[in-house]
Amino acid sequence: MSQLFSPFRIGQLAVDNRIVIAPMCQYSAENGLATDWHLIHLGHLALSGAGLLIIEATAVEPEGRITPDDLGLWSDECERALGRALAAVRRHSAMPLAIQLAHAGRKASSHVPWRGGKQIVPGEGGWPAVAPSANAYGSGELAPVALDRAGLQRVRDAFAMAARRAARIGLDAIEIHAAHGYLLHEFLSPLSNARGDEYGGPAANRMRFPLEVFDAVRAVVPPRMPVGMRISATDWVEGGWDLEQSIALGHALRERGCDFIHVSSGGLSPHQQIQARPGFQVPLAQRIRSETGLPTMAVGLITDAHQAEAIVAEGQADFVALARGILYDPRWPWHAAATLGAQVQAPPQYWRSPPAAAGDLFAGARIGQR
Repeated sequence: MSQLFSPFRIGQLAVDNRIVIAPMCQYSAENGLATDWHLIHLGHLALSGAGLLIIEATAVEPEGRITPDDLGLWSDECERALGRALAAVRRHSAMPLAIQLAHAGRKASSHVPWRGGKQIVPGEGGWPAVAPSANAYGSGELAPVALDRAGLQRVRDAFAMAARRAARIGLDAIEIHAAHGYLLHEFLSPLSNARGDEYGGPAANRMRFPLEVFDAVRAVVPPRMPVGMRISATDWVEGGWDLEQSIALGHALRERGCDFIHVSSGGLSPHQQIQARPGFQVPLAQRIRSETGLPTMAVGLITDAHQAEAIVAEGQADFVALARGILYDPRWPWHAAATLGAQVQAPPQYWRSPPAAAGDLFAGARIGQR
């Protein structure tokens, strides 16, 4: 039996298999509101046969958007717009849906990638970014505003309020974004956190604010709703955040009731040195899983069904997460199941589609013909 297609539980949430659709920014919202693009994008991914779909990085306040076109969940209007899209998806798919709640920190106020991705200054449609310290991400960029105590409280409250909204519209799980150089990662790394108060300095202090955000989210959603965190396990920069500190963070999260940890890397510094290759981040996930006992998601250049099967079967991670690969091949789970002799869930409208070589691919399929 394929381990990739075996069931699992994340806290109280049951999933059919170990394939996760990782959050992928679409930069297609209007003032934070989900649009028809989100309905189309999420709808077709929800028919892919994966075990869990995580909605893209969703800003908890307007200042926390990466770009002006980011999805948001900071207002009743945002809640209604995303709720409408999810209701339509739910009518045709039982796939569990999670959301990644995020704040861009000093990487906020940027152009969308296909317009260069550079910082937008306030006079040209941008806004002042905030961060742990007044250190810019890249040379020539405006420095962010260092968060004071009132700002820290505002951001904590914004994460908690967005989590309440996520629960109200029926999402099944929450992933807190503390990776890729965004705000919570900026607190973790000594390369971006130069604070002299209890939120800076030693690793335990730098972890304090991300852990406070986790506690705030966990406290306001139902116990049945898993809450996890996406982290960059290393900055890939000498003297930055690293794997040993990530393991310590994992222990602290587990003590607080964290249900999973999604392991990525990099994104904090333009000076990072990454040698990307298939599965290059899997050893990071494996160490964290082994030493913390947390259910772990591995991501990064996982493209082959046998590769994904080995990651789960050998205990390197509990889940494999696909991002760009599943945009390129939205039926990747179907093809992996056919390769591994497993089955997936699919809508009956598609039951007649597989070639004979795929075998008995769809669970529960009953096909007649007139």
